[in-house]
Amino acid sequence: MLEVENARVYYGQFLALEDVSLTLPDRGITALIGANAAGKTTTLRVISGVLPLRSGRVRSDGSDLAGCSPEERVRRGIVHVPEGRKLFGTLTVEENLLVGGYQRRKSTSYRKTLDRVYDLFPRLAERRDQPAGSLSGGEQQMCAVGRGLMAQPRLLLIDEMSLGLAPVVVKSMFEFVRQVAAEDVSVLIVEQQVQHALLVADHATIIDKGVTTRSGTASDLRDDPVVKEAYLGV
Repeated sequence: MLEVENARVYYGQFLALEDVSLTLPDRGITALIGANAAGKTTTLRVISGVLPLRSGRVRSDGSDLAGCSPEERVRRGIVHVPEGRKLFGTLTVEENLLVGGYQRRKSTSYRKTLDRVYDLFPRLAERRDQPAGSLSGGEQQMCAVGRGLMAQPRLLLIDEMSLGLAPVVVKSMFEFVRQVAAEDVSVLIVEQQVQHALLVADHATIIDKGVTTRSGTASDLRDDPVVKEAYLGV
């Protein structure tokens, strides 16, 4: 279980997170939703160790992660798939995947993990020798998620997975995420497509202007009149 407690973060003098708290279970999908600039991406960066806290704390299985580098967090199973995919365009699909698994390269399950990624994303297997930069947007997103899976995460953070993708591809990507979560991986997704996120997620937290305002089951939030009006256009 991972817990974020009263996180407060600044970018220079700008207050990005004022008071963010959330609890992520050991398995299942949690959606972090909110408007643009609400603090969703910043929250993921705090969890993965890219951004330091001004106050508050992040704990994994009861252990405070203060001072724990992003690399160490990956070793602990906290893996971040950033917005924009951030692939190495001139490297092949398989080379990109292997970069994601670098810290696990001596593990006996290393090759099995690669095979698992190809089973989950058959299109990547078909294009394993192509430069990643030649892939379509949807294929690049598959590669980005697959690269994250190569690190054998216990907690997978996925930022704006649907950004710039066609609706049919978005639907497929959410189905892939559900398959990943079914394999005892906890997944935290940041999404502006609130309807999609609340349909696929088990739990959800809403963040508004750097403050978490609501948390609960995804079904409860879907039925919440305030959420319907503010985020679902109902």
